[in-house]
Amino acid sequence: MAKIRKQYVCTNCGHIESKWVGRCPSCNEWNTLEETQSVSSNNSHTSRNNLTTQRKSASASHLANIETGGNNRYRTGISEFDRVMGGGLIQDSLTILSSPPGCGKSSLALMIAAHLTEQGYTAIYATGEESASQIRRRADRILSHIDENLWILADTSMDNVLRHIESIDADFIVIDSIQTFSMDAIDSRPGSPTQTMQCATELLYTAKNPARPRAVMMIGQMTKENELAGLRSLEHMVDTVLLMDSNVGEEVRCLYSSKNRFGSTGEMGFFNMTEAGLLSIDNPSDFFMTKRETDESISGSALTVVREGSRPIIVEIESLVSRSFTPYPTRIGESLRRDQLNTLVSILEQRADITLFDKNVILKTTGGLKLSENAVSLCVIMSIVSSVFHKGIPGDTLFIADVGLTGELKKIPSMESRIKEANRMGFKHVFVAKNITLRECQGLEIKIIKCKTLKQVIQQVFK
Repeated sequence: MAKIRKQYVCTNCGHIESKWVGRCPSCNEWNTLEETQSVSSNNSHTSRNNLTTQRKSASASHLANIETGGNNRYRTGISEFDRVMGGGLIQDSLTILSSPPGCGKSSLALMIAAHLTEQGYTAIYATGEESASQIRRRADRILSHIDENLWILADTSMDNVLRHIESIDADFIVIDSIQTFSMDAIDSRPGSPTQTMQCATELLYTAKNPARPRAVMMIGQMTKENELAGLRSLEHMVDTVLLMDSNVGEEVRCLYSSKNRFGSTGEMGFFNMTEAGLLSIDNPSDFFMTKRETDESISGSALTVVREGSRPIIVEIESLVSRSFTPYPTRIGESLRRDQLNTLVSILEQRADITLFDKNVILKTTGGLKLSENAVSLCVIMSIVSSVFHKGIPGDTLFIADVGLTGELKKIPSMESRIKEANRMGFKHVFVAKNITLRECQGLEIKIIKCKTLKQVIQQVFK
């Protein structure tokens, strides 16, 4: 017979106590323990809903005899999403997608479901946050066609969702969002750590059923600290953690994975948010720079090549240097860490004899792309120098190098792929460090200019 006992679960870290305490002994947060009721039974494995897939004891096998299943990916047809996933959704996978409110995670999940149904798969979209009519209005706005294999379920009962998955034999399941669903056997509110983990566990069993594997995507809520809401155990459980980010007021959405068991975690996909939903930006190099005439140059603008995953992207960096009327000049790097910007300003003052102690320096990138590589250092400095001199840099010129504290140019990884991308986009000149070898770049139309120090680059560009 089942026994019901009280327990207290920390909403911040998931720590369980048998009695209430004011401060969680695990994470030291105050007033985070909530009362829940746990059900224990000798027949706990058979007390679940009869329609839930039964799990039998598995036997060990030789690794060499395990079959991988061949090509078991679902290609969604959304190129940027497939790139981040490593080629598409795996058939027996559990994925969680999270983002700040309004980024478009629900729209992306609905578009994925619609693309898969057009290929003959069956998909169900279960929502605990919206009504079925709301989903239909969104579908009419962002989808060109609604297939009969796309099902919608507006409910917060995970037991009901599992019954519908079995009854329609779904290939792809969307849960929006996992924090709004609950199991009938657990006496706690939806969104509590116990409910969320139990619902996710049932979905894990559904996805990993060897007799009928399915692809499951859970949408997860995000905290005000821009972290996935709930226990860290949720991230350990799933196969892929997808995060979508955007700048306030920007139309660009960046999709990347912090965990991916079936692909690289370095890949990044770019989308443009429109009235028709999220549109893939297939050529980011054309998107993250301002289109100008070949002979047109604007002071404060410089170009470089960054790498997002395996993809080289040309980015425009803009700087504005102005006189400061306060004892402490302003240093603003919208796309660069402030400490890194201050370091580059110090290098420029000390190694290039350019005075900036009484100047404000403001930096940003076209499109709002975040700069995290050291490869952008030379480009950042050159955009600042261009603004100081009030002289434009030719629009067919790129800067790809790190700059050391000594003022010397340093080599960076994947230089050849960056130069090939610049050559593909029609650029004529690229400044790089002197001590690098470029075997695969011989015969390219772009002229590679090797310099040893920052001062040499400034003299050649502004001679």
